[in-house]
Amino acid sequence: MSTLATTQPAPTRPARRALSPWSATLLVAEREILAQVRSKSFLISNAITLLLLLGGIVLSSVLGGGDDDATPVAVVAGVSTAEVLGDAETIEAVPATDRGAAEDLVRSGEVDAAIVPDGSTPLGYAVLALDDTPTEIVQLLSVAPPVELLEPNETSSGMRSIIGLGFGLVFMMTAVGSGAMIVQNTVQEKQSRIVEILLAAVPARALLAGKILGNWVIGVGSAAALAATAALGLALTGQTDLLDTLSAPLIWFVVFFLFGFVLIASIFAAGASLVSRQEDTGTVMTPAMMLVMLPYFGVVFFADNETVMTVLSYVPFSAPVGMPVRMFFNEAQWWEPLISLTILLATTAVVVALASKIYTNSLLKTGSRVSLRDALRGA
Repeated sequence: MSTLATTQPAPTRPARRALSPWSATLLVAEREILAQVRSKSFLISNAITLLLLLGGIVLSSVLGGGDDDATPVAVVAGVSTAEVLGDAETIEAVPATDRGAAEDLVRSGEVDAAIVPDGSTPLGYAVLALDDTPTEIVQLLSVAPPVELLEPNETSSGMRSIIGLGFGLVFMMTAVGSGAMIVQNTVQEKQSRIVEILLAAVPARALLAGKILGNWVIGVGSAAALAATAALGLALTGQTDLLDTLSAPLIWFVVFFLFGFVLIASIFAAGASLVSRQEDTGTVMTPAMMLVMLPYFGVVFFADNETVMTVLSYVPFSAPVGMPVRMFFNEAQWWEPLISLTILLATTAVVVALASKIYTNSLLKTGSRVSLRDALRGA
């Protein structure tokens, strides 16, 4: 007697719910962030950069403050210290009983010079030195006429270059570093065909948005770490006045940086989607890098040119550097950052839309480089 085997229907798996565009974007952003944070080269390079920045600020303060010690000068009784030296903080008056005692102090090296009474001179005193004229003391004792500046310049060109160089370096280092990472990852995914698997799970626009968002977080974090390290260095070296002056320009720099980074990252991502080999990345990275390096070279070479700096503060690619520099030196009206930021936002929106179209139409095309015309037309 045989029994009929009954077959049970195979269990059905629940259908996988498609990710929403925002969820897909966050998933890709998380992947980008974790990939960089777990990289030893990323952590080591950032740590070295922060240490160099902090060490540079402290070292410059130590070297620059080496001449702050007062110069010892012997003053013989009978010479009015207040009349001769005034309230000079760079001179330390050492009392001497007579000319002989003053000469002994100079010869022994205890003082750099001596001021002794001398009735044969119109001033009533003379300066004694060992083997070289004490230029600093002579200049201090010289009578100079008062000078009135009709258009005073409160800052030196050296300070302008340093401030511009600082803002420019932060923007260039973070934008170029993150942009290069976007290019490398995108081309590697195309070359290994991993992008086909990624696009089966998330839309191309969400993939682009996630890459930009993830690297945006990394870039903003790196810039914030640099700013915090610089503030710590200035606070440790007692340069609180400079730190207070930098507060408002730093806030505007962060605001401009948030949108300027998206602008640059979109260009890097769109350019990376046009090529399929690492050997071809130079052709697409060079134009983007030139746009990033524009504010760096602009503020360094034209720091003293008010007209050029004004133009740079309105150009979207250089506004994140040009406008904060002008605000630091009180050269921008209150409404100028708002207009510049509006121009930057409008430009970013247009570039992101074009980059999204190029990225979507080129991501699955491998082999030879995709021309920009074909990428825009979707051919």
